[in-house]
Amino acid sequence: MLAPSDQAPDFTLPRTGGGTVTLSGIAPRKTVLYFYPKDDTPGCTTEALDFTRLADEFDAAGAVVIGISKDSVKKHERFCAKHGLGVILASDEAGDTCESYGVWVEKAMYGRKYMGIERATFLIDGTGRIARIWRKVKVDGHAAEVLDAARAL
Repeated sequence: MLAPSDQAPDFTLPRTGGGTVTLSGIAPRKTVLYFYPKDDTPGCTTEALDFTRLADEFDAAGAVVIGISKDSVKKHERFCAKHGLGVILASDEAGDTCESYGVWVEKAMYGRKYMGIERATFLIDGTGRIARIWRKVKVDGHAAEVLDAARAL
């Protein structure tokens, strides 16, 4: 299980807007990685809109915001267009990045167990070390809390 001060696992993933995004390529800027279950569902849409609403403030704090799910880039592009999203969405269809960050977990709903992405956020400093982790995120107020932490870093 990753913990603050650990080196963040590097990754290269296809992203919205074309091309790829590589964690190590963002340094020395801070990175906010938020993992979410599925495009265009109520909680995930609210979270993406909240991060988009604060995108300029994250930029001013020296942080890049990246949302990651197992949805395809094509689904991400539709999600961004439908809601006017202004953050990078990266596609981890193979699930390797979700696994390396420990967010691919067993979940339960209505007595049925299944594997899925645990909503979690990682704040990574400019040297690639994890500064803060939020697990089992509750969406309301989360983006603002992450912004406060990014400003303080």
